[in-house]
Parts: sequence; C-alpha cells; structure tokens
Amino acid sequence: MAKTDPLITVLKLASEAEEQAALQLKAAQFEKQKMQTQLDALNNYRLDYMKQIGAQQGHALSASHYHQFHRFIKQIDDAITQQVTAVKETEKQVGYRQIHWQEKQQKRKAVEMLLEKKRLAAEVAEAKREQKMSDEFAIQQYFRNRQKNNS
Repeated sequence: MAKTDPLITVLKLASEAEEQAALQLKAAQFEKQKMQTQLDALNNYRLDYMKQIGAQQGHALSASHYHQFHRFIKQIDDAITQQVTAVKETEKQVGYRQIHWQEKQQKRKAVEMLLEKKRLAAEVAEAKREQKMSDEFAIQQYFRNRQKNNS
C-alpha cells in the first residue's frame, strides 16, 4: 500500500480553508449589499417625503404639523446616519474577508507548487533511474557481444 504524501493532506486542508474564507467573503458581500439597499431605501423615503411636503407649499401648515415634519425628517436623518455607519462597517468586513480569502488562496497555491515541484523531481529521478538501467543493459549487451565475437 502506497503511503499518501502529507502535502496532499495539507493541500486538502488549505483548499477547505480557502473555500470557507470564500463563503465568508460572499456572506460579507451579501450583508454589505443588504445594508446599502436599506440605505438607498431610507434616502429614497426621505426624498419622497420632502417632495410631498414641497407639494404642500403654498398651503397653510399648522405649527404642530410643521414641527412634526421637522421631527420626522430628523428621525429619518438619524436613521440614515446610522445606516451609513453600518454600510461603512460592512465595507470594512468585506475588505478583511477579501484579504483573509487571498491569504488562504496563496497558501493553497504554495502547497500546490510544492507538490508540483516534488512531482517534477520524482519524474527527473525516475528518468535518471531508467537511463541508468538502460546504460547498464547496453554495457552488458556490449560485453556479451564482445565475448561472443572473441570466442
């Protein structure tokens, strides 16, 4: 039974780690997109609300209605500020996950290179061994033929 190269096990583990990092990156990108979509919705909601109030210009607004409008806009602005912070945080997470994935990818590629180097070295050694056997066979053949001719 042939012994498995420990580097193959290392490659398998490195590939699994890379896949896990890729999944984490994808999840972070999805979360960032979700946060951005929510931010866009808040901005659109604020814009629509401002348009509605703008359409009411020229109509008499009570002081309480005007106060409610400003309080509501302040709440939307606060929500937008919080959402901007959340988007920036998810962007950072995407950046961290990207770096993490790239590191795992580099490690996997390094192990693959080591395995390839090892495979090439084994091929060279096998070719030398075959050449040596061929040379020995040729030498033996030469001496046999020489002995036959001298007899």
